[in-house]
Amino acid sequence: MRSRYSAYCHRLNDYLLATWHRQTRPEVLNLDAMPQWASLRVLAASTQGERGSVHFQGFYALADNWGCLEEISEFSRKNGRWYYVSGDVKDTVFKPGRNDICPCGSGKKYKQCCLRR
Repeated sequence: MRSRYSAYCHRLNDYLLATWHRQTRPEVLNLDAMPQWASLRVLAASTQGERGSVHFQGFYALADNWGCLEEISEFSRKNGRWYYVSGDVKDTVFKPGRNDICPCGSGKKYKQCCLRR
């Protein structure tokens, strides 16, 4: 999961397609409209045999706020390698509170980090 997040950050189309399950993989992947990702929070992960799921939030900067893509992704393992199958996606605006951890990934409180900018 984290490797796919990094691939989205660096717009590595070939890697994303190579780690996508062949039954659900798109023929073409265009990342031109992707936001500039700021941080990733993995909320839960589980495996059961050759199936796995990851619940995560990916944060990105908007003009005057933050966006949050939340997804529960399904993965399948074949020959010891995990492949992305599908995901249930929800994209929202995220409004951090002053004392929340900053979505930029710094680890600081929002009021001590990006709120000051």
